[in-house]
Amino acid sequence: MSVEGSVERIISVLEERALGHDIDIVDVEVVGSAKAPVVRVRIDHADEDGKTISLDEVAAETGWISDALDEIDVFPGSFTLEVSSPGMDRPLRRVRDFERFSGSQVSLQTTALEGRRRYTGKLLGIQENIVSLESDGMTYDIPLTEIKKCTLKPTFDFSGQNKN
Repeated sequence: MSVEGSVERIISVLEERALGHDIDIVDVEVVGSAKAPVVRVRIDHADEDGKTISLDEVAAETGWISDALDEIDVFPGSFTLEVSSPGMDRPLRRVRDFERFSGSQVSLQTTALEGRRRYTGKLLGIQENIVSLESDGMTYDIPLTEIKKCTLKPTFDFSGQNKN
């Protein structure tokens, strides 16, 4: 099975089981060699109340994730499992992710569209599986199927001004 096929199978199984744990499977990534792959699973709370998942919560969820991966036996030998929060550069992969983070700054990578693959700018939203992005003073409409990777681009304010 290809790496992409393995990732899709892992996501499918984990998303189904995550419902019973009130957890959202944000992303799954398989890196490293075929003989010793590393499976990275990023999780968060299923509700979108803005509360960040804690390290203790991640540790508590790791057991059932590990058990699920052992059961489906995607890799013939051993693998390393890393479970973490999505982090500040949270990946966006589903329609609901693009809806939730509309208005945010993102970094986006596509298959070659009009000779360009990388975009950085403001996510304007998604309609009918078309992602709208404002970048370099222009608006781009990119089919969701053409997006290879999209992550939030954290912005930092070091001005010292409190914005309460």
